[in-house]
Amino acid sequence: DITNKQVQINTVAPAFGPLDIERLVTYPIETAMSGIVGRKTTRSISRNGFSQVTVVFQDNVDVYFARQQVAERLNQARDSLPSGAEPQMGPISTGLGEVLMWTVHFADPKAKGGLASPGEPGWQSDGAFLTPEGERLSDTVAQAAYLRTVQDWIIRPQMRSVPSVAGIDSIGGYEKQYLVEPDTSRLAAYGISFSELGQALERANLSVGANFIQKGGEAYLVRADARIRTLHEISEAVVATHEGVPITVRDVADVRVGGELRTGAATSAGKEVVVGTVLMITGGNSRTVAAAAANKLAEITRTLPPGIKAEVVYDRSKLVNATIATV
Repeated sequence: DITNKQVQINTVAPAFGPLDIERLVTYPIETAMSGIVGRKTTRSISRNGFSQVTVVFQDNVDVYFARQQVAERLNQARDSLPSGAEPQMGPISTGLGEVLMWTVHFADPKAKGGLASPGEPGWQSDGAFLTPEGERLSDTVAQAAYLRTVQDWIIRPQMRSVPSVAGIDSIGGYEKQYLVEPDTSRLAAYGISFSELGQALERANLSVGANFIQKGGEAYLVRADARIRTLHEISEAVVATHEGVPITVRDVADVRVGGELRTGAATSAGKEVVVGTVLMITGGNSRTVAAAAANKLAEITRTLPPGIKAEVVYDRSKLVNATIATV
């Protein structure tokens, strides 16, 4: 790997266009990087809602020392950035660090045994997918969001434990969101404003501790856990009262599972999937890291929810082994 020593700084700010990103985010960060010991050049990309600044160092500079210097300068630059813009350093990897890739997808419901028994997790006869948590996913957005959830919350944390792995990338699907879509006519009929609806949702999603009580020589912790866990709980949250009758969220809005806005997707065989990628740490052995990551993924696959599969589509160790065999 002949990639130069570099540190990437990525900042997400969805509310800004490219010109504002350049002026309010990229320029302050680039300015803060000036004068760092061992810095060679600085380059940047400013796109809609995204800024990437790459600081290139001399070849004799230790990459960990370089990251420490960048982290110190970032702390100085944070106060000059707009609210909500939080710069993060990229993983200690390079363009050649992608050593293993896999797809997360649903099992084929038309295959033998593809349909689950009624009420059991998996594909249902009506075309919906039932999760182990009891959520019924009937539209493509909710199903793609579930694939991304499996990748980010089940597979990704476990894959990061593989030695010499700098990070795990996820591409495709949707980042899951619970969408509350107000109906202006119903809000007006009950005399409820958008801000009151938002405040009601905040009040309905709380977890409060109340210290402890002593009884029989033992201490019992007291807490009120009112965090929202399902769509039904969001729908039943009380917004206000009208003539003594509680007005809930479902009376003034539609609630559904959705996904964050995105600018791309991943497909395999014409179907939407989620792609996971192992990023090897700079200077690692791609053959051993890819093999260890593949073994770890095989272990994780056996614990995935019913109807979900993770299949390797690229393994660098196979390429390296095939190349060595020709010598």
